[in-house]
Amino acid sequence: MASLVTGGSGYFGHVLVRKLRERGEQVAVFDLLDSTERPADVTYHRGDIRDLEAVRRACQGMEVVYHNVAQVPIAKDRAAFWSVNRDGTENTLRAAREAGARKVVYTSSSAVFGVPKRNPVGPDDEPHPMEAYGRAKFAGEQLCRAAVAQGFPVDIVRPRTIVGHGRLGIFQILFEWIREGRNVPVLGRGDNVYQFVHADDMAEAVLLAGQRHEPGVYNIGTDRYGSMRAVLEHLCRVAGTGSRVRRVPMWPAIAAMNLTSLLGLSPLGPYHALMYGRSMYFDISRAQAELGWQPRYSNEEMFEETYRWYVAHRDEVLSATAASHHRSPMRQGVLALLKYVL
Repeated sequence: MASLVTGGSGYFGHVLVRKLRERGEQVAVFDLLDSTERPADVTYHRGDIRDLEAVRRACQGMEVVYHNVAQVPIAKDRAAFWSVNRDGTENTLRAAREAGARKVVYTSSSAVFGVPKRNPVGPDDEPHPMEAYGRAKFAGEQLCRAAVAQGFPVDIVRPRTIVGHGRLGIFQILFEWIREGRNVPVLGRGDNVYQFVHADDMAEAVLLAGQRHEPGVYNIGTDRYGSMRAVLEHLCRVAGTGSRVRRVPMWPAIAAMNLTSLLGLSPLGPYHALMYGRSMYFDISRAQAELGWQPRYSNEEMFEETYRWYVAHRDEVLSATAASHHRSPMRQGVLALLKYVL
């Protein structure tokens, strides 16, 4: 089977390509950047997801299109949120259907729910995004639902926050602080219940969705999770560097996060300020029942694995260039001062 992975040079796209190859499938990547880790038997199509003709060329001969291109929250580019996440999804759906693809699997985001009205969040709960990134991803979902209504099978797969070996971005800052023995903050008491998902578990769910002929909507996360404080305290114990979890007053911290983000002084975006101190966890029962999917990693296991990978590959990580946001080290900005006062 021939599969196209849009955003295949990004963090999750890279994991998905690896999983597809392990299954013996023919794989192609569509992305603005090529990856130095791309295997020789994976075809690379250079292009911008906003260029319909480029997407059309990449979709030719593909049975399933796994759509992962996204302008992520840490990019803080409102115009690109819409043009990439919404308009790019429109191009992908159109090109895949014209090319005769059997299905599109759309990687959405838990940001479509904003601060959830209740937990656990079910796959049929009404989205209500509360910032620009979430609104753009929800607009992509609406296009997917419209395609389904017109008879074209599309899956919407929403991950909780993805963790896994090689996952950098904001997590690289956390791991670097713990490696240095710095304390790490939680907002308020840190008792907000927060679910993550390992990239390998998410990839398995996406591939299982791609094998089905029927469309579906699935929420994906680990089945073993607890509070934000609990997962960070576990990681500090595992690291053994002397780091501890420290409380920070929630509302002043959120105000400071929003202000420093607006001024360009912090890598954090509005979604991080919105959700870091809030509870969010998914009902994953539909994915388990319809896809036969089961997560392998708990919150603690995935953080431990990801941290150990970072420490082992730190020199390589810090010298990396021209990678996606989630595969690159980050400038800490004003956060570099915070670690000295916690």
